[in-house]
Amino acid sequence: MTIKAHQPLRRERSTALGGAPAGPRPDRSAPEVSFIICTRNRVAVLEACIKSVQAACRAHAGFAAELVVVDNGSSDRTAERLASIAAKSDIPFTPVNEPRPGLAAARNAGLRRARGRVLVFVDDDCAVHCDYLRDLERHYSSGEQGLIRGGRVELGDPRDLPFTIKRSRVRERLTPDIHPGGFVLGCNMTMHRDVAARIGDFDERFGAGGPLRSAEDTDYLVRAVLLGIPVEYVPDMTIFHHHGRRDRKAIEKLHRDYSLGNGGLCLKHARHAPWLLRHFYWAARGALRELAGGPAFDRELDLSHWPIVGMNVLGAARYALLARRPQAEPVRQDQQANAEA
Repeated sequence: MTIKAHQPLRRERSTALGGAPAGPRPDRSAPEVSFIICTRNRVAVLEACIKSVQAACRAHAGFAAELVVVDNGSSDRTAERLASIAAKSDIPFTPVNEPRPGLAAARNAGLRRARGRVLVFVDDDCAVHCDYLRDLERHYSSGEQGLIRGGRVELGDPRDLPFTIKRSRVRERLTPDIHPGGFVLGCNMTMHRDVAARIGDFDERFGAGGPLRSAEDTDYLVRAVLLGIPVEYVPDMTIFHHHGRRDRKAIEKLHRDYSLGNGGLCLKHARHAPWLLRHFYWAARGALRELAGGPAFDRELDLSHWPIVGMNVLGAARYALLARRPQAEPVRQDQQANAEA
């Protein structure tokens, strides 16, 4: 959905959680790129994802890569399988345990363990195109480096409903006229480690498994823009999303979860990015038009504007309550290792 801004963006004075999650600069032996994959109780699809990343790394071995896989408190065989895969992998492989629930917490754990110059977030139900690293290297060697860059997301299985994908063939930059939700998808998001250090940790109130269920990636994009960091979409760097949702009930639930997170996002950034509130205005106007026979939010999937309006309000209210609570400092992996020892 397109929105128009009437006020310039202003930079945030601090990041949401502070700190430099990417840690110290990698040494000369460190890989060029780190693939960060977060997972929870999805060992079957996870193995296919890992194999696709390994195949892409072999196809472009000159651009050295590593895999950092974060187990976010799984209760299935994930830990066991990761240990086995790590022992046999011909690509540097680091399994990480992050028991604190939430995708944002898992992403932060991955950031702290990644050693690469370029960081790549890929979801555990995705498969990487064999030319992914070739595209990635071309963009970061010949183009701008100080930005967040996301690539194309195709359906991995044609039986899945066309949701959580981005098929645009147009290279573009995020501007205040465009709502950031879905502009770059968190399942295919890259950045230089210095960019991650500037933005800080992912806000753990957002994201799957967190109180606001989604939008940890969108919040990251907004914070980047407020710091003057460009956000770019490119129509290559392709991954295939095997999300497995084939019935309306699953899509409608995800639609509501995204709207909940976006409501919290609007309230969090209402002062410095008031243009986000136009998303709520357009959703409310679209909902009223639906009553008079106007178009749905998504005609292909027949998704209504009304869940957006209701869940935006609920998300804003939930964020207001969360904002009153002190934010716990994330447990760093070195601290966790010392505690376990």
